Amino acid sequence: MLEVGFDAANLLEVLEGASFQDIDELAFGLVVMDRAGDVVFYNADEAARAGLSADRVIGRNFFESVGPCTNNYLVAQRFLDEPDLDEFVDFVFTLRMAPTPVRLRMMASAGSPRQYLAVLDR
Repeated sequence: MLEVGFDAANLLEVLEGASFQDIDELAFGLVVMDRAGDVVFYNADEAARAGLSADRVIGRNFFESVGPCTNNYLVAQRFLDEPDLDEFVDFVFTLRMAPTPVRLRMMASAGSPRQYLAVLDR
């Protein structure tokens, strides 16, 4: 089990070396995407929060079909514009649920085939 928190300075480094099993046990939501935004892993915490099973989202583009409320300059565009990214933003999820205030952490490292969206309830 990973002993790392949402705010940990080394979270991106830890995620880059973690197994999907370890990521699934995190105490916050995590969406693992390829650099095109297609979901490659969706952890249990995020599946419970969104009410969507991992089977329903893996292989789909997160910004276009899973969480289209994030397909904007605050979230999706940051992943496109910044090959190295580790930023926090307060956000409200609105699709398929009552407005849900969350804190997002967007992470990517140039040269990595993955990017990460961590989600914590506010």
